Amino acid sequence: MIPAGGRDEAMLQTTIYRPPGDGPFPLLVINHGKEAGEPRNQARDRFVFMATAFVKRGYAVIVPMRRGFSNSTGKYVDHGCDMRANGHGHADDIRAAIDYARTQPWVDDDRIVVAGQSYGGLATIAMGTEAIPGVRGLINIAGGLRDDGANCDWRAELVNAFANYGAHNKIASLWMYGFNDSLFGPNLAARMHDAFVRSGGQARLVAFGPFKRDSHGMIASRDGEKVWWPDTQRFLQEIGMPTEEVYSVAEAPTLPRTDYALVDEIDAVPYLTDDGRAAYREYLTKMTPRAFAVSPNGAWSWGEEGEAPEKRALAACAKSSGQPCKLYSVDDYVVWEGTRKVPGDAGGGQLASAGHGVVGADGGP
Repeated sequence: MIPAGGRDEAMLQTTIYRPPGDGPFPLLVINHGKEAGEPRNQARDRFVFMATAFVKRGYAVIVPMRRGFSNSTGKYVDHGCDMRANGHGHADDIRAAIDYARTQPWVDDDRIVVAGQSYGGLATIAMGTEAIPGVRGLINIAGGLRDDGANCDWRAELVNAFANYGAHNKIASLWMYGFNDSLFGPNLAARMHDAFVRSGGQARLVAFGPFKRDSHGMIASRDGEKVWWPDTQRFLQEIGMPTEEVYSVAEAPTLPRTDYALVDEIDAVPYLTDDGRAAYREYLTKMTPRAFAVSPNGAWSWGEEGEAPEKRALAACAKSSGQPCKLYSVDDYVVWEGTRKVPGDAGGGQLASAGHGVVGADGGP
């Protein structure tokens, strides 16, 4: 936990990644967005894919949850439709995280980069209105904030906020927005960037193409690195930060494929009712990474994209069923272990066992 606010009035739940050794390491701070609903109920963000890419290149990485989010203490800062104030209010917690990090012996306090996604991107650029010791550059990934409240022209407010930030900008930045961003599309991204630069801000906009169904979540995808890294590498080199891989990071273990069934054999999924099979049919249309979990009482759930869809599917299924669940499918294959009855000849059937193919006859003469 990292202290934040006057007199350390709040503690920020923080994920820390470090390469092996004592350091000091250059530092990346990654700042999260805001999901719909109560901030306190938002899951902890870890940005494991981006963090891993930087750890390979010798960086330490910290991911603080701001006040009022997840298990961080303190009150969520909300200034309604005043986007400029919203950005500054959340920038305070980013500065607190940097202040903490600069006191740690494993951090090189002269080589710091700050990145933010969505609301975290807005707050990151707001923070750049001050010269922060050691911070060499900012990365804004789909930065902004949407407010659908009455009488809130949030798009115009965002443009005005970035114009204000640009007029006081002290730190160079890289901006990345995708063509099919569901919140901040190409036109709005261009308006925000233009307002920022025309006011005096230092920023380069990378308008990349479509990414899966929604480019807003690109940074949390395991497939996102090939989109964000090339321009990030160039930016890091421009501000004197390292870019060469110097460490290897082991890949997370994956569940083995079984021979229980083909992934699109909907009738093979155990326990499901007709509604559950309809849900599995919909699951097959989802993007990878993905995972589908089932329970003996017929409960089910899936996780799609982002980090750890397997864990999210299992947790949601268990919450619905009230008992433990098991994964049936991951990505494009089946991981279920067990024996199932499949149609056979001569009025009987055959038993198919995961990992062993056909093992015998059932009910035949």
